[in-house]
Amino acid sequence: MYGVVSPDSPKILVTNDDGVHSPGLRLLYEAVKDLGKAYVLAPETPKSASGLGITLHKPLRITKVKLWGDVDVYMTNGTPSDVIYLAIEEFSPRFDIVVSGVNIGDNTSIQVILSSGTVGAAAQAALLGIPGIAFSANVDEASQLEEDKETWNNMKKIVRRIVLWVLENGIPQGADLLSVNFPRRVAPGTRVKIAPAARVKFLQKVSVLYDPRGRKYYWLYGTLVDPEPGSDVYVVHVENAIAITPLSLDMNIPRGTWESITEKLKPIVSMLEAELSKSE
Repeated sequence: MYGVVSPDSPKILVTNDDGVHSPGLRLLYEAVKDLGKAYVLAPETPKSASGLGITLHKPLRITKVKLWGDVDVYMTNGTPSDVIYLAIEEFSPRFDIVVSGVNIGDNTSIQVILSSGTVGAAAQAALLGIPGIAFSANVDEASQLEEDKETWNNMKKIVRRIVLWVLENGIPQGADLLSVNFPRRVAPGTRVKIAPAARVKFLQKVSVLYDPRGRKYYWLYGTLVDPEPGSDVYVVHVENAIAITPLSLDMNIPRGTWESITEKLKPIVSMLEAELSKSE
């Protein structure tokens, strides 16, 4: 029974890439806390755009703090992907679901998904066979989440319903995780759509600047491109709707096109084998 914690209650890991003090993490915890035993472990500082990165060059530590009244929240100096492995080691060898977010800023398009720490945590869970859901919101500042109470409450309702559905049904076969993106405001009448990820969201640019000592430095940024109708970017930014995007971690070429692609690559194989057969 949901709302009653027992040995058989679902074990839920709550994390993010914006750090333990992000209101999005609190929103996520509040939405799922009574669906089972919820553990909160997140980076101690923002780790945006860390993707699936894991930490191999320094020790990782976990510190417990009290937040949001009297909730035990754990923070680490690692990445969102590190969190998955640390939680399995520290809290439970089995989690029923990992929820990540709610990210400050939407994670629409493959371009953004591949670098997202929010999606990265859910993807890392999926690699281990744990259902993962990443939640993100099209807001510029964390304060926008807290100040718009209607949107806050409606987002909690949507998060709770999606998590409950996945706990009961699992991730649909053929997908590995779900990415859910909220528009700037969520109100009664806001539509919910299942949408594929656009290929790109930004036209990436680089500003070349100079510091006071005359040394060159670079600042990466992007300008929005016109979104493809029906894509997650279009749903969130143009239709102001909620986009649910099922994602697969299988990056192999689909079998239907595998033969034609490998056929085109065969000359490379022959050329390389001929190169290796040459005597010095």
